[in-house]
Amino acid sequence: MMTRRRLLATLPAAALLRGQQNSGTSDVTRVRIDAGEITARVNPMIFGQFIEHLGRCIYGGIYEEGSPLSDERGFRKDVLAAVKRLNPPMLRWPGGNFVSSYHWEDGVGPKDQRPRRFDTAWFAVEPNRFGTNECIEYCRAIGAEPYFCINLGTGTIEEAANWVEYCNGTSDTHYANLRQKHGYAEPHNVKYWGLGNEIYGTWQAGHKSAEDYAKVALEAAKMMKWIDPSIRLVACGAGDPQWDLTVLESLGAIVDYISVHFYTGSDDYYETLASVKRAEHQLQLADSAIEIAMSRIRGHEPRSVDFPLREKRVELAFDEWNIWYRRRDGRNRAVKDKLEEPYNLRDALWTTSMLHLFQRWGDKVTMANLAQMVNVIAPIHTNPQGMYLEPNFFPLELYRAHSGDRVIHSWTDGPGYDSPTAGRTQYLDVCATLASERLAIGVVNRHKDRPLGAQFEISGFKPGRAGKVFTINGPSPDAANSFEQPNLVATATRDYSDFSSQFTFEFPAHSVTMLELGT
Repeated sequence: MMTRRRLLATLPAAALLRGQQNSGTSDVTRVRIDAGEITARVNPMIFGQFIEHLGRCIYGGIYEEGSPLSDERGFRKDVLAAVKRLNPPMLRWPGGNFVSSYHWEDGVGPKDQRPRRFDTAWFAVEPNRFGTNECIEYCRAIGAEPYFCINLGTGTIEEAANWVEYCNGTSDTHYANLRQKHGYAEPHNVKYWGLGNEIYGTWQAGHKSAEDYAKVALEAAKMMKWIDPSIRLVACGAGDPQWDLTVLESLGAIVDYISVHFYTGSDDYYETLASVKRAEHQLQLADSAIEIAMSRIRGHEPRSVDFPLREKRVELAFDEWNIWYRRRDGRNRAVKDKLEEPYNLRDALWTTSMLHLFQRWGDKVTMANLAQMVNVIAPIHTNPQGMYLEPNFFPLELYRAHSGDRVIHSWTDGPGYDSPTAGRTQYLDVCATLASERLAIGVVNRHKDRPLGAQFEISGFKPGRAGKVFTINGPSPDAANSFEQPNLVATATRDYSDFSSQFTFEFPAHSVTMLELGT
């Protein structure tokens, strides 16, 4: 039977649009893409991951000594294979809140001689079996740059500098020699270092005001740079423009990034998907603080720290982000472990739109780290016998493998909905990237129930007819994978042979789609 949808699919794009416009109830989104207008350069570091000593993220997640599923280093081989599919360019460690009472020397040397400590962040016992060198080995195994966060809660600036010497030192000095004694003759060359974590929060051990944090962070940064001038530093941002401005006025001449953290989520389907706009607002506030601080730094002499003025602005490190909502509902007794968020397809849609946000902000957001990688609010879930992949694993894998490195101008006009907290939100979220002779168009259809069509007009790039279509979908927005049904949500790939400079395409309800066009 010829349905209305099938009839519309047979019409030329212009006729399809005319029919929808005349009806006054257009379900078609117009999309204009100009491949000649590059709006941002995408740094691959936006696909970073994060592991913390929290719950089963490390112990029982990536690292499980004595398990038949682990290798001789204690790394879970099944998890390692899944992480390699994500191909994260960076791995942040050891926290998170955990770092504010973590002393790195507890986690080096012979494992059986390492102290067991009470972790004041998460009220747990930390055995220190996984430390600096284990993290370095894991980063090497997955091909990721390590990103270490120092303890500026209960730690000292000397402790931070000593850690840099241990990791990167090459001279005949105590901590460089200690690393060699522990079996690592060559330096680890840890390039990225965070100056504490969420020190603004009262939940943090050793929390500080912006002024007090800026003072100690500046002194730590100086000492760390004296040990290794090549390292790149991340200041602790707070999502508060006044905090960020105070911190950057002191640290803007020496740090390379300021951090942004964002968690969201509720059982309201459309509100959660619209919350990406709130994340963007947070970026705008942090960016404004950077602009003001850099202007003031350049205009004042003498500066607060004797380092050359940077040619580049401080960049944005979105080094904690995720959807995390069941932990906020204390009445939800059905969730036994609120750290281990059970994700569904809706959450994968939100994850994809966050990736679109980072890509659009690619010239300013040059680092991002999903919190976290395994078990704890994570895309990979394990038990002692095996693992499965959560729905949000698949957009992370897809976009890392198939996105381009240049964001190109995309203009969209189509149906949407009104969010009480985020305003007008279009159902189709479109982001186009370019890589060599390949155009990748990412599309999220946020509509819960209906497939939606789009009419594409592409300039500056002449696509061939043949390409590929990648789709992430499931039977409903609530569809979730499990040990019993590990493949309910996954990525489907098919060839497509009807691309051109003008074409129409229908996107399934509650789906992620990537159109890959070649020349």
